[in-house]
This record gives sequence, C-alpha cells and structure tokens, in this order.
Amino acid sequence: MSLVSLVSLVSLVSPVPLPEPRPVSRTRGTPSERVHVRPVEATATPSPDASGASYLAHAGAETISVFVDGQRLRLERSGSVNAGRPGKHSLWNLSPAAAPGLLRLQWLGPCSGMPEADELLAALQAGFGLHPDAREIELSLPRLPPGLRDSIATVQPGQAPRVARSVLWQQPLWLPRPRPPYALHYTISEGRRHPVRLHKPRGEVYRRFIPWLGRTLSFRTVEPEADLPLIHRWMNDPVVAHFWEESGDLAHHRAYLQRMAGDPHALGLIGCFDGEPFGYFEAYWAKEDRIAPFYDAGDHDRGWHALVGEARFRGQPYLTAWLPSLSHYLFLDDCRTQRIVVEPRADNRKMRKSLPRCGYALVKEFDFPHKRAVLGVLLRERFFADALWIPQTDAAAPDALDASTQ
Repeated sequence: MSLVSLVSLVSLVSPVPLPEPRPVSRTRGTPSERVHVRPVEATATPSPDASGASYLAHAGAETISVFVDGQRLRLERSGSVNAGRPGKHSLWNLSPAAAPGLLRLQWLGPCSGMPEADELLAALQAGFGLHPDAREIELSLPRLPPGLRDSIATVQPGQAPRVARSVLWQQPLWLPRPRPPYALHYTISEGRRHPVRLHKPRGEVYRRFIPWLGRTLSFRTVEPEADLPLIHRWMNDPVVAHFWEESGDLAHHRAYLQRMAGDPHALGLIGCFDGEPFGYFEAYWAKEDRIAPFYDAGDHDRGWHALVGEARFRGQPYLTAWLPSLSHYLFLDDCRTQRIVVEPRADNRKMRKSLPRCGYALVKEFDFPHKRAVLGVLLRERFFADALWIPQTDAAAPDALDASTQ
C-alpha cells in the first residue's frame, strides 16, 4: 500500500488525546549535583536520536525507529537487513483506556495482512517507554502474531488481549543474540559446587535506547588486545584507581585482561553510548565468586563491578541509564536469575546512595581480605514489578546520584 493510502486510512480514525505528560523536575547545579528527577521517560517528547526518531525499539538484532505525532506512532525499519522487506512501515494509535494505568494500542495498517511480531513488540516498547506510568497495554488488532499469545499476552474471556509491562521487559528483545539457558548440570571448581555455565558470548550482548539521553546504550564483550589501551588509561584515572586499586603499566593490565578472559565465571564488558566506549564492567556468577561465603548464594545469582572511565559520562543522567540496564541485561541473560548482588567498598558513599535508588537493598557490611564491603541485593521480582529501568525519584535525598566505580 502506498504512503498516500496509509495517510488516508489514518484520517478515518478520530483519536482521543493522550493525557498531558508529567513535567520533568530539575535542580540547579552540575550534573553530579542534580538529585531530584521525575521519571524522564514520562514525557511524550523525549530527546530524539540523530534520525529524529522519538524512540528506537529493539527486537534482537532488529532496530525499529518510532516517530511520534500526538498519539500516532509510525514505525520504520532500519538497517540493510530489512532492505526490500514487505511491511517496511506501519502505523499505530496509542490512546488511554478506561482503567488507570492502561493504554490501548490500535494497529492502523497497512490494511492487508496483519502486523509482524517484531512490529507489535516495537510498538509495545515505545508505548511503555513513552508512558512509564502505564502498567498494561490493551491490543486492538485483527489477531495476535503467531507465538505472542502464549509468550507475552493475557487473554481473558470477553476482553481484548493485554500485555503487562513487567512481562514485556522480561523478553530478550534487548539481546542481539539471545541464548537459551544451559541445561542444569553441576560441577565443582576450587571446592565450590555450582552449575556448569554456558560458554561466554562474543560481541554485543545488550542494546537499549535511552529516551532521556536520546542515545543508545550498549554492552559488548572485551577484546583484550584491542581494548588494552582503553582499559590501561581508565585504570590509571585517579578516581578509578582509588576504588579499583589496579593502576599499573600496560603489562599489568594485559595480564589482568588475560586472567579475566580465562575465568569461566566472569565476563568483561565495555559500555558504549552510541558506540562510544565510556566504561568497563565485570559480570560474574556469584556461586563460584569470592562473595559466595558471605551470603546464601543461589545457583544463578549474578553480580557486577563497574567503572566509568570517561569523566564526561559520569553523573546522574548517565548512571540512571547504565546501572539499571546492566541489571536488566543480567536478568535477561538467564531467566533463572532471581537475584543480583554487588559488594562495593563500604566507604563508597556515592555508590551507597545510588544503589537503593536503583532497587538494591543494602543488607550488611562484611570484610573481604582486601576491603570492607557492603552487600547489596536486587530481586528480579522487584526490578520488573517496579519498572526500575526508569529513573526513580528520591526527593528527600540530599546527596548526589553520581557513582562512577563499584
């Protein structure tokens, strides 16, 4: 169908205006001093990306641009992988439903056929991303694409299908190459009994558009030789060196990365905004980590360490992007992961202020041989039920949300 025909079809629909978005409250000061922030994704006019799209939705390796005009959504496929593919564009209507926290998503065309699964998933991502107060979206379309009825939708007698926000965000849409969980099989390493882990991934492992930045955040695996100069510079940054205590020459950091590459329980990652590296992250399986003796570690608990090496990417707007996204990646990587743990230094005041705002409960302090640490725990249920990928407000907090190392 031509674009003219699509526009004619849209003109037949008399949309109901969406409620006015809540304003974003701001405070004065430098980025590291800003504290009181309303959920930035609540605005219907987020920072556009370079193409002018209001939202970029991801479905595995697929990227779909979402252009917003009032309550109408126009979805456009991007990337050469979709060249010549039918149904390149689709139109949707997003409007409030009768119940609080409920939106209605209507497919407008093209008239022939039905929306493809990735188009519906992209429209749902945009709906929840642009209106974070919504907890469910009701669907109005000829029929559900194959497979989605049993994976994301709830269908009650006499009602239109609905998709819960917490269910959608547990789908591996943000993973370019999702991997099925490895069958449960145990082994013993250094006296610890734990499940055999799936081999480490290579390349990009997570990608998410951040509406309040207008940038795409991604995590990719470390390439030891190629990333050595970057890691070397970051580890020798005084802010990073104070907490990581890994400053040294190139040989020291080459050996460090080689040990990480050979460790089956840990995964080194580089964080990027629009492809530009900004930080180094280590994800690990807690059961076989040094933290295991200090709490009742589950078979699939994960943990992480972080450093932000580029100073311009430190501060609240960026931390509210990478920290919840790192948690999100670890929950998506294995659906059996129920807890994520962290163990920053007990004197890392900024991290101790930031973690609770991102859903982590600070349980206790304890002593490693090399540092006194605080144990933080994030539950899977809380992360998805409370939509903790959206920046949380803590108006009573006087200190900065600006942790750059953990």
